[in-house]
Amino acid sequence: MDIDSLSTEAQIAYRAFVDMGASKKEYFDLLQDLDVKYKNGGGPSIAENLQLEKLLERHDKNVMAFNTAMAGVTDADARTALIELMS
Repeated sequence: MDIDSLSTEAQIAYRAFVDMGASKKEYFDLLQDLDVKYKNGGGPSIAENLQLEKLLERHDKNVMAFNTAMAGVTDADARTALIELMS
């Protein structure tokens, strides 16, 4: 199954799912890099903390967009196909 076989609503939800996963990865990658960088003392700079905040805000928006898009997938078969593709 691929995205083109999904209903329009499910395609929107799938793209939101992909965006949500990407923003999560970007946030956790930076968090991990900072953890390694400051493992032996020190801490993130103001700029690094602002970047983390910005990434988390973007991820929060992507989560909300995904939840909204999922609510728009009301057809049971379309929802099942979407969940299958997301798995």
